[in-house]
Amino acid sequence: MSSPSTSLGASRRIHLIGVCGTAMATLAALLKHRGHDVSGSDQNVYPPMSDFLEAEGIRIMTGYAADHVGADVDLVVVGNAISRGNPELESVLERKIRYCSLPEAIRDRFLWGARSIVIAGTHGKTTTTSLTGWLLTHGRLDPTVLVGGIALNFGDGGSSYRVGSGRDFVIEGDEYDSAFFDKTAKFLKYLPDVAVINNVEFDHADIYPDLAAVLLAFRRLVNLVPRNGLLLLGADSPHAAALGGHAVSPAETFGTADGADWRATDIEASEGLTRFSVYRRGALFGRFASPLLGVHNVRNALAAIAVGNYVGIPAADLEEGLRAFTGIKRRLEVVGRAAGVTVMDDFAHHPTAVHETLAALRTGYPNRRIWAIFEPRSASSCRRVFQDDFARSFGAADEVVVAAVFRSSLPESERLSAEQLVDDLRARQQHARYIPEVDDIIRTVVKEHYDGDVVVLMSNGGFGGIHRKLLDALATRGADPSGPRAR
Repeated sequence: MSSPSTSLGASRRIHLIGVCGTAMATLAALLKHRGHDVSGSDQNVYPPMSDFLEAEGIRIMTGYAADHVGADVDLVVVGNAISRGNPELESVLERKIRYCSLPEAIRDRFLWGARSIVIAGTHGKTTTTSLTGWLLTHGRLDPTVLVGGIALNFGDGGSSYRVGSGRDFVIEGDEYDSAFFDKTAKFLKYLPDVAVINNVEFDHADIYPDLAAVLLAFRRLVNLVPRNGLLLLGADSPHAAALGGHAVSPAETFGTADGADWRATDIEASEGLTRFSVYRRGALFGRFASPLLGVHNVRNALAAIAVGNYVGIPAADLEEGLRAFTGIKRRLEVVGRAAGVTVMDDFAHHPTAVHETLAALRTGYPNRRIWAIFEPRSASSCRRVFQDDFARSFGAADEVVVAAVFRSSLPESERLSAEQLVDDLRARQQHARYIPEVDDIIRTVVKEHYDGDVVVLMSNGGFGGIHRKLLDALATRGADPSGPRAR
């Protein structure tokens, strides 16, 4: 369902309610670059998003108040975290100021005249969007890119967006809902000329009742790709691959599975690179090297390569571009080293993402002891629906620490049990502990670490600032050179 009017053509003064979300802040920056006078408000205004918005010259107001939406505002973009009762939203409704959702604003201001390349799927969206945007940039197509994270190849120190003058707009297509007045998936607004669906699993248990509902959203996305477009489907994901039966557009598959149109083989990791061969319909397309660890990132790269080929970039340029990719913040990002310990940050919060993250680390650090420190924080990971799946996800870790479930307000019957998860992991002969408080987790790692350990902190939130606190504590304590380096 659309808002009363979403036309941005004549809108000069635009206000965003809930501006400090990554996607909302990025939209604010894009609108500013298009010449609009942009302001925003949010309940929690703090770095890094407050710094980002300030650097972009966007006025930010702390808290929500009706007078934040001035008489000169032409359009209000309502973030999907905003609900009835918000004083700014109530003022907008009472005054009949034009309003729209974030995906509507992106569509109406940026996508009607673009070749829209939408990257979707339960896992890997941010990495694949960043890779695709970078390969098109390296291939001199000068795309505009909108990512749900910080791509290190864009901007000084990384950025969640890139403004280009070319025809292509590469965008991360989220299946989460759009706004309080529109509970359909964001990606249904993005007018895909090219759609990539990496994989499909049950997720977002707070808005989707079951897998069937998730699949319906993706089938609707498939149905939007025009006959002169392209649908790319992950061959290693049964639910994604099956979507080809609903396509009107041409469809191709990618992955490691036999019969994939784009297939990666001969995968090996060494010297900080993952090398693999790419075959297109059985013919060698090229030999590639990626700085990203893990088979899941080979699949992500494969999707980006397929898009690059579709838009006309030669294989040699794609090979060169992939090697020059520098990564994404919070996706196996090394945040620091202290006392011989490498501390990494990862956004993993779904059982499959946890499994793939740890498998990638095991490949990249085969002789190191790996600590997996997990905060169940997302709307799905906090729920009991994934209780058994999480127990099967930590197999590649030597030490597992489970922190307190973030959403303690959930009814106990629906809430993930961290204690049960630890018991299940121990039953699988893993060394696992439930340590609810961040300070106690830090003390445990500092006391028990050895030179060479790798610690990966997994959460989709700030995790109580544990990253910097742990590095500081390790630097103060120092390393114990004795002890095991691997399991």
